[in-house]
Amino acid sequence: MLNRKIIVPVLIILLSCQYLFAQLPEVKPEQVSVSSTQLALMDSVIEEAIRDRRLPGAVVLAGRKGKIVWRKTYGARAVEPAREPMTADTIFDLASLTKVVATATSIMILVERGKLRLTDPITEYIPELKGEGRERITIEQLLIHRSGYAPDFDLREQWTGYDEAIKRLIKEPLRSAPGTRFVYSDINYITLGEVVNRVSGLTLDRFAAQNIFTPLGMRDTGFRPAVSLRSRIAPTEKRRGQLNYLGDSSVNAGSDADVWLRGQVHDPTSYRMNGVAGHAGLFSTANDLSIYCQMILNGGHYRGVRVLSPASVAEMTRPRLVNSSGATRGLGFDINSSFSSNRGDLFPLGSFGHTGFTGTSMWMDPASEIRMVKAMLVPCAGALHRSWRER
Repeated sequence: MLNRKIIVPVLIILLSCQYLFAQLPEVKPEQVSVSSTQLALMDSVIEEAIRDRRLPGAVVLAGRKGKIVWRKTYGARAVEPAREPMTADTIFDLASLTKVVATATSIMILVERGKLRLTDPITEYIPELKGEGRERITIEQLLIHRSGYAPDFDLREQWTGYDEAIKRLIKEPLRSAPGTRFVYSDINYITLGEVVNRVSGLTLDRFAAQNIFTPLGMRDTGFRPAVSLRSRIAPTEKRRGQLNYLGDSSVNAGSDADVWLRGQVHDPTSYRMNGVAGHAGLFSTANDLSIYCQMILNGGHYRGVRVLSPASVAEMTRPRLVNSSGATRGLGFDINSSFSSNRGDLFPLGSFGHTGFTGTSMWMDPASEIRMVKAMLVPCAGALHRSWRER
C-alpha cells in the first residue's frame, strides 16, 4: 500500500491519461520529501490492471510544493476502432467534477461580487420555483445537496434541450423538506447553473470560461469541445443510435449504428441539455485540472491571477455536517461522505475533492502540499469498452 507521506493533497483520477503542472518545474521526489520507491509501487498495480484488462491505460503524476515529482503514462487512450497510445495532452469528460470546477466556483465568484448570498432563497433568482416549500431552498442547500430534490430528472420521458430541462426543473417536486436530508442530486447543480445564467447574464460555459479557465490559462478546459479537438479526447462509451449535438457530419444522427462518445458528454441529462449543464459537461486535461487545484491550495490565486479570495476558498472547503451519520461536505467539494471513497486511508480528514462517474476524481489536502494525478481509462458504465474487455 502507498504510504501516507506520498499522497496527500491532490488526487485526480481521470478517464484515460493526464499531464500535471506542465508549467511547474520537475524535481526528484526526495527533493521535496517524497519517496520515489513508494511512488514506483504504483507501476505494478496499474500494469497488472492493464494485463488483466481492467483498464486500457493510465497516467500518474505526482507533485509537491508546486513541483512535479513523478510523471508516467501507461497503456492506451483509446481501444476502438484503433488503438491509440496514451498522450500527455488527452482531454477528458470530467463528469461531476463539473460541479466543483465550473459551477460551485462560479457561484462563489458571484457571491464575492455581491450578486448573491449563500443564504438567499433560490426563488430570489428563479421565481418560478415556488410552491411545495421550494421557497425555503437556499443557494447553500443546493451546493451541499440538502435541497430536497431527487438525484436526477426522470429520463424515461423523451425530451431534449436546455430550455426544456429548465421547464422540467420548474415542475420538479421535492422529495423531502429543504435542509432535512442529504441526497446527492444533479438537479441541485442544474439549478445552480441556471442561477449563474440569470445572475450574470452569461451561460455557465461562457461565465466559467471568462472568469476561471481563461484567466488561469486552462486552455484545454470547457464545455462542448470543438470537433477539431476530437483526436485528443478520450472516448467514454459506445452507444447505439446516439443523437449528435456537435454538428459532426461523421456521426449519423438518429441511426442504428454504434457510435463512440468522443467529445460529447457521457452524462445522459447533460447530453439532453446539449452539453452545458451545472452538474456535468466539462472537459479538461490533467494539466488544466492541476492548475485549478493549485489555485485552490494557494487560497484562490495562481501565478498572479486571483480567481477567489482566501475567505471564499475557506468557505468552500469548510466541513458542513449533512446527515446524522457524520458525513461532511463543502460547497461543491466532498470531504467525508459515502462519495469520498477515493480519499481512502491516505488522505487525512481536512482534505477535500470530488469524483466523477466517468472515472474522474480529484482530491486535495492543504496541510501537506503533495499532489497526485492518476488518470485511468476505466470501464464505467453500460457498453463502455465492453467489446474490448470481452475480447
